[in-house]
Amino acid sequence: MSTIDERVEEVLGKMTLEQKCALLSGKTPFGTRDFPDLGVPAMEFSDGPHGLRHQKDGANHLGIGGSDPATCFPTAVTVASSWDVELAGRMGAALGEEARSLGVGVLLGPGLCIKRSPLCGRDFEYFSEDPYLSGKMAAGFVRGVQEKGIAACPKHFAANSQETRRQASDSVLDERTLREIYLRGFEIAVREGRPKSIMSSYNLINGTYASQNRRLLQDVLRGEWGFEGATVTDWGGSVDHVSGVKAGTTFEMPAPGLDSPRELAEAVRSGRLDEHFVDARAREALHLVLESAAALEGADPEFDRDAHHDLARCVAREGVVLLKNEAPAGEGDALLPLRPGTRVALVGDFAQTPRYQGAGSSLVECTRLDTLLDVVGERGELDLLGFEPGFTHDGSDDAACRAAAVSLASGADVCVVCLGLAGGQETEGAERRDMLLPQAQVELLRAVRSCCDRVVVLLSCGCVVDTSWSGDCDALLYLGLGGQAGASAAYDVLTGSANPCGHLAETWPLSLEDTPTAGCYPSDGATAEYREGIYVGYRYYQSAHVPVAFPFGFGLSYTSFELSSARIAQWEQGRPARIEVNVGNTGDRAGATVVQAYVAKPEHEVFRAEQELKGFSRVELEKGESTTVSIDLDPRAFEYYNVGTCSWEVEGGRYELRLGLSCEDVRQTLGAELKGTGAPNPYAGRELPSYGSGYVHEVTCAEFATLLGHAAPNAIAPLGRSTCLRDLNRCRSLILLLVWLVLEGRHRQGLKPGNSPDLDVEFAYNMPLHAIAKMAPPVTMGVVDAIVREARGYGLVGFVPALAIALLVHGGVGVFAVVWLAWVLVPPLGALLVGALRNVTFARKLNLHGKAE
Repeated sequence: MSTIDERVEEVLGKMTLEQKCALLSGKTPFGTRDFPDLGVPAMEFSDGPHGLRHQKDGANHLGIGGSDPATCFPTAVTVASSWDVELAGRMGAALGEEARSLGVGVLLGPGLCIKRSPLCGRDFEYFSEDPYLSGKMAAGFVRGVQEKGIAACPKHFAANSQETRRQASDSVLDERTLREIYLRGFEIAVREGRPKSIMSSYNLINGTYASQNRRLLQDVLRGEWGFEGATVTDWGGSVDHVSGVKAGTTFEMPAPGLDSPRELAEAVRSGRLDEHFVDARAREALHLVLESAAALEGADPEFDRDAHHDLARCVAREGVVLLKNEAPAGEGDALLPLRPGTRVALVGDFAQTPRYQGAGSSLVECTRLDTLLDVVGERGELDLLGFEPGFTHDGSDDAACRAAAVSLASGADVCVVCLGLAGGQETEGAERRDMLLPQAQVELLRAVRSCCDRVVVLLSCGCVVDTSWSGDCDALLYLGLGGQAGASAAYDVLTGSANPCGHLAETWPLSLEDTPTAGCYPSDGATAEYREGIYVGYRYYQSAHVPVAFPFGFGLSYTSFELSSARIAQWEQGRPARIEVNVGNTGDRAGATVVQAYVAKPEHEVFRAEQELKGFSRVELEKGESTTVSIDLDPRAFEYYNVGTCSWEVEGGRYELRLGLSCEDVRQTLGAELKGTGAPNPYAGRELPSYGSGYVHEVTCAEFATLLGHAAPNAIAPLGRSTCLRDLNRCRSLILLLVWLVLEGRHRQGLKPGNSPDLDVEFAYNMPLHAIAKMAPPVTMGVVDAIVREARGYGLVGFVPALAIALLVHGGVGVFAVVWLAWVLVPPLGALLVGALRNVTFARKLNLHGKAE
């Protein structure tokens, strides 16, 4: 038994039931409860997918208050475009170092949600549409963070793919899709990265909230994958804390007061919950708290800001994707890289006000910020003729601004146009409305093109956009969201001091209508039906033969590569297969590329995607150099999840191993035979034509029910604790209808052209009633239940006694109003008082009276 294990058991043996219960809920918005007499310190969490967001005093639960300066690294969309697991680890290590310097024990990241639709407002925080790539990048990130002793916390577990109704949406999907698409990335991250914590998601999964889903948190996470750490709810994601603790939830965050710990202790004392569940969760909590405390001892309060800025630049540079690079009309060479001395006009407001991160709880107060305007002027390799913003960030049309940009561009050799999405278009808590760039930016590009023969577009956004305007440029560099050093990285690639080597981690469709979730994402109802099944991203586009703008894995270079002599070096059933292929740099400059291995089974009985990514290797080569690349494919590469046997199975027969530089650019194909496990086809006899063809754009209710094995649940949930504030228009309460009217008005205001969603408003708009008790102590669940009764019409019943009393005492309207308001307000106020008195008693037992909230 280790020293930490011994210390945990010693402390656990001394804790009272009340103390153990209190340990499992947060004390502050980002901190756990401390027990000084037992030697148990408080532990701090911090948002951190791409930079520490360590909150200053007065922080709120959303994490959008002021924060300490930290390095703003590129967001996950750019990190994933590097396909560089080792680089993700280096970035994670830097974040772990900064966490130690700020006294943070748990870094809340990385984000592992699958990019189901381009409209998700939080896509910038997630790696990919592909679970294998997501899992590998996350595992590298986790290893890097934890080598500094800090706990990483992958999120949001699981099947969490939309911001609309994010705290109460029920993700309805079949078990195979859940396992192969939405759990697979987490499985890789857990098995290979060994994270010390994991964050459960807000949503329900097939009718059960993730935070109280025993099958998810115990059977799969701990039982099958061997996870040994602590789980934490998303902030406000706890629903029934007693059920959560029994299911496997360790920490309930942020700070629900003493109501939850009291309920938990009462459940044990009444026999509703066996104390061994509380002991198990307390043991997990103590391990994490004490290990974190040990890692923070003697930590340097400073970190090397310059070194971390340079690393941020490196990550951004490796994640730049060259989407287009053509020779201008009448010329033989591609436009990029730009030659020294090129007379450049810099156009687009993002050149001086860069888009480098998304909005929401991951917003970082960066230590410094590079701008392209400053970098071009300081480096001096290019002849900068001038700068014009060309458009305004609010998307409004400014003819004079555009005219000035056109005038500047007309005298330049090359016009570099900086386009992108405004910060409010990519944010936690709200979806995007479309895939379009602001029309003013498209008009600017067209106007510039009309007067300049050589145009480069630098595109800054954390998600897929419509690129039908790309014919008006000769070169297109996708920067993603490059963090605080993204402008310097863009300049490196623009001028050729760095060769672009990024590859897309998600497909760029031609239009929103082409996506498999078009017309049904986001779901405004209580359920989100994943009717597309396993056909997410390139799995859909290739299986259904839908043309795209840029395929998954795509990325150009200033040099060229060839693949040859592919061979199977190791092939034995049940063991990792090994593929070897020769890679040569056939161009005139050094560069890097990503060799991607896809597994396909052209002849199959069980429906499957055209091909799936199952391995990759990033390789750097000098000009003229060649090398042999090895790619290992684990046994899971050939397995599918069989819903009949409830296990992973292999369909026997011939498989193809396809090697290429994108999912569409296959250069070498190998064939191999595998013996099947003999499991029967679970779909035999079922009518599933859409899933057989892969064209899942118009799956009917009947076919989806066939896939599920039962009818999909009602999309309109009854009024109850999980009713969202956005649904109060269905209630029978005049007071709550007034609340809805105010909130609906604020929500609609944020949807108007030129406006950005207000994160606080969106959080409240999509918040279920039960979250009030978890986010706003001293409100208790008793108060929430009183609000539910009011929503169901309790207040309307009060009209009768109020009217009777008013008539009896001849009191008129005034007496009627007072009696009716008393009828409505006494239940929640009474519940608030009762809860407060019970919590005072609990605090005394806890020996924290005077220190508790």
